[in-house]
Amino acid sequence: MVADFTHEPVMVDEIVEFFAPVPPGLLVDATVGGGHHSAAVLASHPGLSVLGLDQDPVAVAAATEKLAPFGDRAQVRRRRFDGLGDEVRALGHDDLSGFFFDLGVSSPQIDQPHRGFSYRNDGPLDMRMDPDHPISADRVVNSYDVDELADVLRWYGDVPAPRRVASAIVAARPIEGTQQLGEVVRAAVPARERRRGGDPAKRVFQAVRIEVNAELDILPDALDQALGLLGERGRGAVLAYHSGEDRIVKDRFRQVAEPDHDPRLPRPETDYQLVWRGSHKPSAQEQHRNPRSASARLRGIERRAA
Repeated sequence: MVADFTHEPVMVDEIVEFFAPVPPGLLVDATVGGGHHSAAVLASHPGLSVLGLDQDPVAVAAATEKLAPFGDRAQVRRRRFDGLGDEVRALGHDDLSGFFFDLGVSSPQIDQPHRGFSYRNDGPLDMRMDPDHPISADRVVNSYDVDELADVLRWYGDVPAPRRVASAIVAARPIEGTQQLGEVVRAAVPARERRRGGDPAKRVFQAVRIEVNAELDILPDALDQALGLLGERGRGAVLAYHSGEDRIVKDRFRQVAEPDHDPRLPRPETDYQLVWRGSHKPSAQEQHRNPRSASARLRGIERRAA
């Protein structure tokens, strides 16, 4: 048995339905996690095979076990998703029938205190999705200057009064664990903000995690690779949980499906089209059953010609 990676996948029925029209071929699950979305797609669409990628070795082991019943229709690699192009070509494929990104942190990562992702349980300042990654939360929290830290909190967490919070963190150094970091943050945020916006540590932990793992830095290139590999009638879907992630996905999809043009001229023909405008959210029932799904936003795109 591998380490526990129990996780309730978000919008799994919608994802299965989304890929129903695509032609037979390869689908890249760029953030395979425990393999739950991939297993559902493989079970419902016998013409598809899956290449699952993840930088977390625990997730890779769990996905490998989860997808083993599908035999050679499923392969899992330990790889950050900005390496998906190399992995697809290494398998001898020139195009994709589909791609899927489920961004953010998974429940098993949050629920294991030693990973350092949780602001509710004490653990080390880690937050690395790849345990071999050289930068951990400890470096961000204990070595960034006030300006650098305030920028991280502002851009990646929409943290209220980011400079005030950053100054409190710097003044409290050395911060030795997640519980201490949460206490420092809560003490720095005015009571009215705490009452209005929930636990302020949530946004701070999100911001530090995104900085540690360079999540927003690598996403645009990974999306460009996936879009470029998409074959005719292939589809791509992305689940985002953070406004910065969703903005990148929205912009990338719009750029290829609805490129900017001179309004005095006819709209240029494109190979891509949005499957729907805007984003889809989990149903009210799913949000009630799985509160962590509430912030999810699903966007989809299709390539009409390659």
